[in-house]
Amino acid sequence: MILLSPNRKPEFAHRRGRVRRGSVAVLGVFAIAVIVILLGMTVDLRHIHNGQEELNRSCDAAALAGCWELFDAQTRGLDEQYTEEASLQEAQRFSLANDVGGSGLQLASSDFVLGRYDYYDRTFSTDSDKPHNAVRVFLRRHAESNGELPLYFGQVLGRASQPLEATSTAAMLQSIEGFHDLDDGETLDILPFALDLETWLAVLAGQTEDKFRYSDGVRSGSNGLHECNLYPQGTGSPGNRGTVDIGAANNSTRDLSRQILHGISKQDLIDLNKPLKLDANGELLLNGDTGISAGVKDELAAIIGQKRVIPIFSQVTGNGNNAMYTIVRFAGVRILDVKLTGRMSQKRVIIEPAPMMVRRARVASSESAASDFLYTPVMLVN
Repeated sequence: MILLSPNRKPEFAHRRGRVRRGSVAVLGVFAIAVIVILLGMTVDLRHIHNGQEELNRSCDAAALAGCWELFDAQTRGLDEQYTEEASLQEAQRFSLANDVGGSGLQLASSDFVLGRYDYYDRTFSTDSDKPHNAVRVFLRRHAESNGELPLYFGQVLGRASQPLEATSTAAMLQSIEGFHDLDDGETLDILPFALDLETWLAVLAGQTEDKFRYSDGVRSGSNGLHECNLYPQGTGSPGNRGTVDIGAANNSTRDLSRQILHGISKQDLIDLNKPLKLDANGELLLNGDTGISAGVKDELAAIIGQKRVIPIFSQVTGNGNNAMYTIVRFAGVRILDVKLTGRMSQKRVIIEPAPMMVRRARVASSESAASDFLYTPVMLVN
């Protein structure tokens, strides 16, 4: 028989208590290790997510900037090589200015591509014979380009860095079939004068004169953009060209003067009482008046050097204020010279094609709608 002191516990009880305390300690260490690993994974996964978001934004910014510069270079008449160089430099400027994981990224010239974006089938091509209208940018954080994104817990997780990449395409769309309604205070830079399609095609084909150029003002000399006279002089028919009523019928000289200087207003589109767009047949009928009144000569002279949209018509029926013009496309032009006094043979409103951005444009859903020298504002397309 074993007698125990009232204050003394059996030896096996001490051993059991020590075993329990050791198990809890091991379990605690294991739990802490798991928590640290999970915390590290969470932090690094969030870091990778943020890095990818920053990379996407930087890539988008570089593509948009490059495409805006593409438009500016084309407007300045730069050749293809200088256009590409200017666009690349602008894209590089924005890729360096936007941090990805704490630093801006170098954009390699091989990761910058000029091309043409087809709105109808949503494709980007570099072998189109048409002018470039899009920029594609590839931005990377790889071992061989800008370095991989360093991770905070790489030593714990066995991975010190993460490769990232992004692709963005920005384009300015051209097949414009008309214009959306306006908000209060908005206007459209549309000149209420119509030009016949035959003359416009001759301008595009280089079959007309090229006597003016624009460089901080209108100057004599060729610039490769051929001109024509918007005034219906020498056309063989007094009804061939004139003003069109983009608004209420029988626009007054006061209305025309306002539209020349300030553009088409929201109320004008309401008064037109139909969409300002080509229909399914690629046509828009606008009432008009044959001829151009000398009453708007000062307003036209005031916008010399500025860009405007003009409607192009395929035929006109009726005379005087009963004329009806069949509009088949819109075009961007620059006003170069105005003279509406004196002999008929001397009257002129000289225009040349001019690339221009137009807001509120309706992009055509098919290639039947045509426009020339008109672009939507640059936008991301994928």
